[in-house]
Amino acid sequence: MKISYNWLKQFVNTKWTAEETEVLLTDLGLEVEGIKTFESIKGGLKGIVVGKVEACEPHPNADRLKITEVNIGEEKTLSIVCGAPNVDKGQLVPVATIGTILYNEDGEPWPIKKGKIRGEVSEGMICAEDEIGLGKSHDGIMVLDEKLKPGTPLNQVFPVEIDQVFEIGLTPNRADAMSHWGVARDLRAGLIQQEISTPIDTPSVSNFHVEDRSKRVSIRVKNSELAPRYCGVSISDIEVKASPEWLQNRLKAIGINPKNNIVDATNYVMHELGQPLHVFDIEKIKSNKIVVTTLPKGTKFTTLDEVERELHEEDLMICDAEKPLCMAGVFGGISSGVKENTTSIFLESAYFNPVSVRKTAKRHGLNTDASFRFERGVDPNITEYALKRAVVLIQEIAGGKVSSDIDDFYPKKIEDFQVFLTFDKINNLIGQEIDTGVIKTILTSLDIKVNNVSESGLGLTIPAYRVDVQREVDVIEEILRVYGYNNIETDSKFNISIANSSKYADYKIQNKIADQLVGQGFYETMANSLTTSKYTELSQEINPEHNVEILNALSQDLGVMRQSMLFSGLESIAYNINRNQQNLRFFEFGKTYHKYDEKYVEQKHLSLFLSGFRHKESWTMPHQTTDFFQMKGVLERIFERLGLSEIKYKSSEASYFSEGLIGSFKKQQIFEFGRVKNNILKHFGISQEVLYAEINWDSVLELIQKSSFIIKPISKFPSTRRDFALLLDKGVKFDDLKQIAFKTDKKILKEVDLFDVYEGDKLPEDKKSYAMRFVFVDEKKTLTDKQVDKVMQKLQKEFEKEFGASLR
Repeated sequence: MKISYNWLKQFVNTKWTAEETEVLLTDLGLEVEGIKTFESIKGGLKGIVVGKVEACEPHPNADRLKITEVNIGEEKTLSIVCGAPNVDKGQLVPVATIGTILYNEDGEPWPIKKGKIRGEVSEGMICAEDEIGLGKSHDGIMVLDEKLKPGTPLNQVFPVEIDQVFEIGLTPNRADAMSHWGVARDLRAGLIQQEISTPIDTPSVSNFHVEDRSKRVSIRVKNSELAPRYCGVSISDIEVKASPEWLQNRLKAIGINPKNNIVDATNYVMHELGQPLHVFDIEKIKSNKIVVTTLPKGTKFTTLDEVERELHEEDLMICDAEKPLCMAGVFGGISSGVKENTTSIFLESAYFNPVSVRKTAKRHGLNTDASFRFERGVDPNITEYALKRAVVLIQEIAGGKVSSDIDDFYPKKIEDFQVFLTFDKINNLIGQEIDTGVIKTILTSLDIKVNNVSESGLGLTIPAYRVDVQREVDVIEEILRVYGYNNIETDSKFNISIANSSKYADYKIQNKIADQLVGQGFYETMANSLTTSKYTELSQEINPEHNVEILNALSQDLGVMRQSMLFSGLESIAYNINRNQQNLRFFEFGKTYHKYDEKYVEQKHLSLFLSGFRHKESWTMPHQTTDFFQMKGVLERIFERLGLSEIKYKSSEASYFSEGLIGSFKKQQIFEFGRVKNNILKHFGISQEVLYAEINWDSVLELIQKSSFIIKPISKFPSTRRDFALLLDKGVKFDDLKQIAFKTDKKILKEVDLFDVYEGDKLPEDKKSYAMRFVFVDEKKTLTDKQVDKVMQKLQKEFEKEFGASLR
């Protein structure tokens, strides 16, 4: 949020510098993230002076150029080459001297240097009005009043407004500070604490009066819950034109482009008082009726940005007798706004339900200055005052007369908040006793009324615009931020409590595995737990009946809690691929949510994604895509680290896998992984293979607490390797061979690996060849060939017996 210091000082008369004020505002909780200087004319006309053309002769080497001698109030005249057709002897002109910085239309600087033009020295530049920011004409040089004195700085002839603009990082709870008036209230409270008492000067509306009632627009509010207060008034005989310079400068300083005097006036009042306003051309209001209501779902409405939108049945609309004119508190319609030929307007000032405005704005993807304020909560008690302020300003800059009474719909007043503040609570929460007189002064400076005082505390009335101050602790926070956090004494003794936590604590195990995955090249992601219900159509495992639905969903795409980690991860995969990042390794610790009858269930998972190539492109290494077994290896390393290495596998029947496996430990399923089906990838616009794994983290945490492992020293005796090339049926799995091998010998057989698989025309159609490696180690002595050969013979017999294998 941008706050003009010149504008702020119209409310609070302070001689503090912008830098001093910045510190105070930050201490008050309105953090100033930076200060920028605004100049109504870029460069502030620095280095530009009034010059008198003493001589003007044709350039000897160019037909369209002239050589001038210009007096700028110094002993020596300047020789300046000028190409303007209207330059002539005796004129007073603006002269940019050497070293002056001028700015082009894009705001880019270009310095004036001494140089030669077609062989003749030029010691400056005679300027056109567009070159120095005093107009848009470039037909010739700017000719000044002949009464001016040569050498006079041009910024003394044309005043330049210089302002300091605060960029305030406003927190969402501070709806009361969304204007210059709101910031001024806090600044006044801070100054009073600094023993500087200054009142707030609010704009006067004493000039408001009704001149006739010829343009009355009747108001009907059908839903007072969505529009608790609605005011309106008519103004006729206005003239739509450009705003005066002072008003344009105020808006430009805070980053708003001026449009016309009517629109600028409403923007001015909104940033001045915090009350959004809207203007309608009365000629576009059918039957001179305003109806505040909701419309049937699907109703078409074209907004000011020329986009046709379909309305929701909960969108509050401002309508006339026949059609919608405006999205209440969000955005105007294209057909009812102010045009150059508008002569009569209906001016709206209202208090709309914050939740309703927020939903409408989010639903249609709109974020306007008005919705920003309405959805946080504006002051319901300045609705009419802001309307009068805008009317007075419009009459000042656009003429016109008030042609109706103010129609104010306000059936039920929004009451102020009542809070009882106890002194004990203040002292206990702050940790330091603050004088009662200081507390009362702070509260009064914040417009909080002290109704009664007792030995135990204060009875308070808090204004309705302080939507963030409704509890006793909120009031204490207000006291503390004005009193000053830096003024609270701190004890030199520092106490700390060390909490006892188990080595199996979730965060410890999670960090351990996260570090391992990062070391393997994975990136951690964090996806939104809210997702779309449409994903239930992509998987048979996700039942729509088990969706946990959001009661007040921001949009249909965020209407339910996710039942699977898969789809939010695929959104991240697609997002990165669309930005030319193909080699992806992601993991996420997150939860899934399910509803079974009336029971809600949360389950924590670790999801893994692999896609693209294993390694970056390099001449030393061929391209190799990520595959099924790479994901299997990543999973096995995770469970080895957790001490759950005895994993049993079986095929997965999940509908979202084209090929998958389920991993179990002691008959408990703990993970599932596989290749994601192409039809699902196509839904996300992904054309490359994606491997996905989902680990049931809750089960893992439970199992690691029950399991144990033994640490043994590395054997000092050498290992021995033997290989088998087995001819097997195609249906035989390596895992089955591995289990039989370890059942055959549990003493010296330590490793069983598969290092080659062959299926080709040299083998029968139903056969395949496995090349297997066996590693033997005796912990007590060096193995002999006889011992190893004996085990290998047993293995051969078991393979022949169980699988019909034969040696090749």
